[in-house]
Amino acid sequence: MSAPAPSPLAIVDAEPLERQDEVLTEAALAFVAQLHERFTPRRDELLALRAKRRAEIARTSSLDFLPETAAVRADDSWRVAPAPAALNDRRVEITGPTDRKMTINALNSGAKIWLADFEDASAPTWENVVLGQRNLTDAFEGRVDFTDARTGKAYALKPADELATVVMRPRGWHLDERHLQGGGRAVPGSLVDFGLYFFHNAQRLLDQGKGPYFYLPKTESHLEARLWNDVFVHAQEALGIPQGTVRATVLIETITAAYEMEEILYELRDHASGLNAGRWDYLFSIVKNFRDGGQKFVLPDRNAVTMTAPFMRAYTELLVRTCHKRGAHAIGGMAAFIPSRKDAEVNKVAFEKVRADKDREAADGFDGSWVAHPDLVPIAMKSFDAVLGDRPNQKERLREDVSVAAGDLIAVDSLDAKPTYEGLVNAVQVGTRYIEAWLRGSGAVAIFNLMEDAATAEISRSQIWQWINAGVRVEREGEPLTVTAELAREVAAKELTDLRAELGEETFAAGRWQQAHDLLLTVALDEDYADFLTVPAYERLRG
Repeated sequence: MSAPAPSPLAIVDAEPLERQDEVLTEAALAFVAQLHERFTPRRDELLALRAKRRAEIARTSSLDFLPETAAVRADDSWRVAPAPAALNDRRVEITGPTDRKMTINALNSGAKIWLADFEDASAPTWENVVLGQRNLTDAFEGRVDFTDARTGKAYALKPADELATVVMRPRGWHLDERHLQGGGRAVPGSLVDFGLYFFHNAQRLLDQGKGPYFYLPKTESHLEARLWNDVFVHAQEALGIPQGTVRATVLIETITAAYEMEEILYELRDHASGLNAGRWDYLFSIVKNFRDGGQKFVLPDRNAVTMTAPFMRAYTELLVRTCHKRGAHAIGGMAAFIPSRKDAEVNKVAFEKVRADKDREAADGFDGSWVAHPDLVPIAMKSFDAVLGDRPNQKERLREDVSVAAGDLIAVDSLDAKPTYEGLVNAVQVGTRYIEAWLRGSGAVAIFNLMEDAATAEISRSQIWQWINAGVRVEREGEPLTVTAELAREVAAKELTDLRAELGEETFAAGRWQQAHDLLLTVALDEDYADFLTVPAYERLRG
């Protein structure tokens, strides 16, 4: 392995952390500096292209498959690289942040894959960024034990052959890491997360018969996938890792990426592993991009938009067809339910919903799916076992029966469900509770028996913004009323009062509830819509 040049990066406003020197070595920082110097300018250009494309959507209220890449879609000869053995069977994947306890529980969960998350399920405090990297390396070296200080319970890894394969998710292109700066500016969080992980673990994973595998979030175009591919090529060359070792699964969680699935796989074809069908971020992206489109693009309460809605079904079936046509895995969406330790009836109803959802995905041709809690692993496993049997996947199901037109993906007005006052209240409740936890450094938060991450808060505040600006009408106790900024403030004020009563004055005062309330209203009511609430939230994040 050739050593990169000495690092020009500076660590800024960061308190020293235990064992951080194992992660922030001079050579590792020099490698990240290389990535920053080489690829950040292109990242900036692509973010500018996002804004330009959004302006065009605002003008036309439409999207279509790209005419300039029609040849890629029409060429039936290309396929992505064959999946390595460690990624061939992905029937159940568990997601979660990289704190020490979660690292052990996820690896031990019985799932085939653990999505080790530095993105939506992790608030990017310096401690989470650096110690999350340390935890993963410790896990690969078999020394990631943990004792819960509150309960005294000890956690340790099972034997290596029983552990899930790690697929790491770095932050999206839009987020910076303020604690690492080079050339007078912050390094993109995506390059920090990817660079540190790849530098420390690529060869170690190869020696264990696996490899550096990644989930790529918030991708909006094939040009962004091309940038990631160039990052992979450079990283492998710089560290003497064989080309094609990296494997990437792209989350199709933006509406624009849904029109470029084949092109995204094509750009990453030597490093591609599959595509994933999200839900909350996908809905958030629809609202964000078509927020000027009036009533035609108004979504109902978020929980009323199921994966069986016609426009969501078009998206998921197109994803399966696209993946299998090109030899890639199609991975389904999240089962976010968190089992109750107190209410067996809640669990019974929820487990049936999870089972039905996973049965549907397996029947539709997906090769695997996500869960948020270890108790859901057996349920999802049973659904996919029933369809797959001893086969590792069902990529041979080409789904040639699927035909999706451009308009099908944005046929939001085909929904029967409508916004409700209860949906507005839920958006305020979930948004406030999630943001408060995020500001304290927790990105995966159990709220009303669901594991919520940043995507939840994004769709919550986006729906409030959309309903206000579209003049949506709802009913409260039988009385019709229009959703306005004043109504949102009223609901938010009541939520703050209710939280104070629920938590008690001391606990309430120790939290960041007022800041969460204020930030939610800022990003939900401002005339200028913030592209991502995590950007202004990051300015308020401690650590």
